[in-house]
Amino acid sequence: MLSSVGVVLHPSRAPEQAIATLMDWAARHDLPVLGLVEEVGRINCAAQPVAASELASRSSLLVSLGGDGTMLRTMRLAHRASTPVLGVNNGRLGFLAEVDLDELPSALSAIDSHAFTVEQRASVTCDHSGGESVAYNDVALVRVPGDGVAAVEVLVDDEPFVRYAADAVVVATPTGSTAYSYSAGGPIVSPRVDGLLVVPAAAHSTFNRALMLHHDEHLVLRVLGSSGRLAVEVDGQVAGYVGPGDDISFRVDATSGNVVRLGRSTFYDRARRKLRVLGSAEAF
Repeated sequence: MLSSVGVVLHPSRAPEQAIATLMDWAARHDLPVLGLVEEVGRINCAAQPVAASELASRSSLLVSLGGDGTMLRTMRLAHRASTPVLGVNNGRLGFLAEVDLDELPSALSAIDSHAFTVEQRASVTCDHSGGESVAYNDVALVRVPGDGVAAVEVLVDDEPFVRYAADAVVVATPTGSTAYSYSAGGPIVSPRVDGLLVVPAAAHSTFNRALMLHHDEHLVLRVLGSSGRLAVEVDGQVAGYVGPGDDISFRVDATSGNVVRLGRSTFYDRARRKLRVLGSAEAF
């Protein structure tokens, strides 16, 4: 049974009708609505401001009103709190969202009738010179323009496997396989798979293949002496910088994220629609 609802908004867009729908639904169920201190003014005067560190623990459901970036931010706020996240697309692609804005009333009705499931999603935590960062899509070591190529060695369980020279090296969860990793030529991976992808973007080396690891295998990316300075991008946001001699360690939490699913479409249906997967013309 729900006891409160937390809302996270897109940084610049706040859909008034969707917010009104959510507030009315919460009022009918006598549920307090919580929002981040910096966003609550865009939600409703009846919403209660809470700190980012408390939003997930004080909410029994989180609603993300935005695009994929907002959904990822909401999942990071809920990291290890076990609070399920309902994604409502108010962005462009909206691959991670479960419903679009006009479907919010029916989604809330489904929650009322318990006609939903909660799907677990993996996160990846990386330790780097800027500290510890958590991602639900990907962590990328990206060359800084003018500073040279990203020269990185991949070590699995302390065993050197391959060296990449590329514009970036992307470490992606299965959820993130449809994001930066996909743009770099990586495979589409079901979010139900327990694993971690390592994908070079615009590889300058002969070996340019992606590597799929089991989530229990320990991954380290070592920045080689021939590398330039690299930005550490966590779900698309710069979290720090690394350089030659630095080791970046990764670990997977296979059950840290929880997203609400209403059973209206499968992962593969969304992939076909959102990524416009059409297949080869010769196959028709």
